[in-house]
Amino acid sequence: MTELKKTPPVLKLEDVAVAYKVRGGEIEAVQNVSFEINRGETHGIVGESGCGKSTVAWAVLNFLGANGYVKRGSIKFQGQELVGVTGEELRRLRGDQIAMVYQDPMQALNPSMRLGDQMSEVLTVHRGMEQKEAEKRCIEMLERVYMPDAANVMKRYPHQISGGQQQRVVIAMALLNNPALLIMDEPTTALDVTVEAAVLDLIAELRRDFDTAIMYITHNLGVVARVSTRVGVMYAGEMVERATVEQIYKNPYHPYTQGLIRCVPKLGADKAKSVLYPIRGRVPPPDNRPVGCVYGPRCDYIQERCREERPRLRQMPNGAIVRCHFAEEIDASQWTPSEDIMPPSVEVKDVVSDPIISVKGLKKYYEVQGSSLRDVIGLGEKRYVKAVENASFEIFKGKTLGVVGESGCGKSTLIKTIIGLEDSTSGEAKFLGFDITDDISKRDESLIQELQMVFQNPDSTMNPSYTVGQQIGRPMQRFKTTPKDEIRGEVVKLLDAMRLGENYYDRLPRQLSGGEKQRVGIARALASHPDLVLCDEPVSALDVSVQAAILNLLLEVQQKFDTTLIFIAHDLSVVRFFSDHVAVMYLGQIMEIGPAEAIYTPPYHPYSEALLSAVPIPDPTAVQKHIRLKGNVPSAINPPSGCRFHTRCPRRELLPDGGKVCELEIPPWRDAAEGHRIFCHLPLETLRTFDPVITQPTEGS
Repeated sequence: MTELKKTPPVLKLEDVAVAYKVRGGEIEAVQNVSFEINRGETHGIVGESGCGKSTVAWAVLNFLGANGYVKRGSIKFQGQELVGVTGEELRRLRGDQIAMVYQDPMQALNPSMRLGDQMSEVLTVHRGMEQKEAEKRCIEMLERVYMPDAANVMKRYPHQISGGQQQRVVIAMALLNNPALLIMDEPTTALDVTVEAAVLDLIAELRRDFDTAIMYITHNLGVVARVSTRVGVMYAGEMVERATVEQIYKNPYHPYTQGLIRCVPKLGADKAKSVLYPIRGRVPPPDNRPVGCVYGPRCDYIQERCREERPRLRQMPNGAIVRCHFAEEIDASQWTPSEDIMPPSVEVKDVVSDPIISVKGLKKYYEVQGSSLRDVIGLGEKRYVKAVENASFEIFKGKTLGVVGESGCGKSTLIKTIIGLEDSTSGEAKFLGFDITDDISKRDESLIQELQMVFQNPDSTMNPSYTVGQQIGRPMQRFKTTPKDEIRGEVVKLLDAMRLGENYYDRLPRQLSGGEKQRVGIARALASHPDLVLCDEPVSALDVSVQAAILNLLLEVQQKFDTTLIFIAHDLSVVRFFSDHVAVMYLGQIMEIGPAEAIYTPPYHPYSEALLSAVPIPDPTAVQKHIRLKGNVPSAINPPSGCRFHTRCPRRELLPDGGKVCELEIPPWRDAAEGHRIFCHLPLETLRTFDPVITQPTEGS
């Protein structure tokens, strides 16, 4: 009987180490990394920033730069050794059989070339295909990745399409030659939750339909749970655990993997009934790793052997591979947090006062300047971007309002109008009884002191020439909340509260990590002891451990000072955990608003239902409804008549007239009790019949 020859893995790494030459020697960024990926398999690689995830991808492609090289180990692609391969042979492989999708699609797109020319070049160069045939295949592939109006997209330049569309172009380009290996480095980090869901669906289809092997790099544990078959967890340049996706989430062995999972809020969990536990400390730099176990200084189970001996990868009874001396003895269910990472206890306070902020019918329009002669001389019809339309809500002292929605829905414009960075077009907004719709230059200084903001990108709001202490102390000095000779002491107290310490006082922004800069931004916002803090995506770009620490920090501040917060985020799990009330925005309008627990269970607006269906859940066993919105968000210059959501609504056909009323009439507000209101033509009786978006399997099922 003839024995079948086993097909080699598409990609196999064995004990790979990557080093970079630096002045005075070299630094090993990655050490002893081993894994393999077979056809039709998605291998997720997770870990915090600085763990070496992207370096492994660059090593496969030999994109390590002039000073980087594979120091030892083997990288085999379909049985062929890649270490040492250079020049034309490597170029053919990279463009034909191995493709990569970057986190930022503009890294892969030439801004001076039309998209069609860039895409067809892949086929004309590597397949020798005729230009017309190549263009036809490119259009087919764009349609395959759900690109609307694919033929016209081919004629555009990269800057003429949205970020989500750019990412789809890059994915389509990567698939044109049906590569055996697709490497994806954080491809959905910057995308809306709805676009992200479509891209993740696409990845699952590619694996199934093209039998492609996929290496998927991310720090989002929800994304890994959705797309991966196997997972590798990296820490400080080493692979510390490898297992199937179910094993990683159900029974993680390594203390680091357990710590990552404890950092992530589960969809439906709130701050009163659940807690987040950040991992203390930070990833050590490659030139200063500990002698024994690299995770030892942050591990709750460290013993003397861990300090002296580097653990090796070992196989556990369930097949998982773990780099830990005591993996079999560690029981994650018996873990207790140490004092330094204990989150604040959240006390739910009754509302005993008038609203601290009240907004009624707030509008913000931006005039669009046309380029025709009639527009230039002022004879053309004026057009406006209707960024915020009739926003109305109240927030009580010490409470948090979360605001969610896709990019361009008006979330940031709403809070910029409230804080005064933008003038309102019409409507009312009162803070502590004072009108805040006027020009900010006319505001009383004491009112400015009580309204502060934490921005998404701390780099854009920090002066690179001033120290951390000077920047935090500036509001204290400006608003005279602290005597001049006591400012340093107060700044140090704030730094301690941010878990940074006095040694950060004289550091410059360039000496801080992203998470540390965000903490400084929060400290500066709190320096004037404001009553209301507006947070615009403060944790979206952070690792899960830093995210957990900052969320706990904001909760601690809120509990201690009774601070009121407006919190914008695109991660619905984070918003649910952190917020008391939630507002769902679409194309400038609030579509649903109410207590957080009410927004996440039926009845809900069809748009809220679609958002919940799209959010990645860090649990591969959870059952989630598959609702995907078709098309793109319409233009805010010319929004749809009637209900703005009707062009994409998957539920309008439930109405007796098939949804015609949605096109013609503005919806009524449906009152679902206890402050829960839904802006929809569908009656509450119909909305209540919707099944929950997410269900957890019962024990034993």
